[in-house]
Amino acid sequence: MQLFPCPFCGPRSESEFHFGGDFGNLRPEGSDVSASEWSAYLHLRANPKGSSSEVWMHMTCGELFRMDRNTVDNTVNSSAELEDTHR
Repeated sequence: MQLFPCPFCGPRSESEFHFGGDFGNLRPEGSDVSASEWSAYLHLRANPKGSSSEVWMHMTCGELFRMDRNTVDNTVNSSAELEDTHR
């Protein structure tokens, strides 16, 4: 079992968390979003090997937060509350 650091509740079991996607992958806005823009938002991912910034939700408290972790060895470097502009 791995512990993930919720910035609101502290370290918790990984089973309490849900992956929300790449940090900075902002949903296209407006009514004139093309099919290719929408497809890119849904399907294109950086999928880096190494350092990654992601959005996670702690299902127990319901809060979204940013987690920076290494995708190779799954070590968590930091976690922090999201700013309103990235929700």
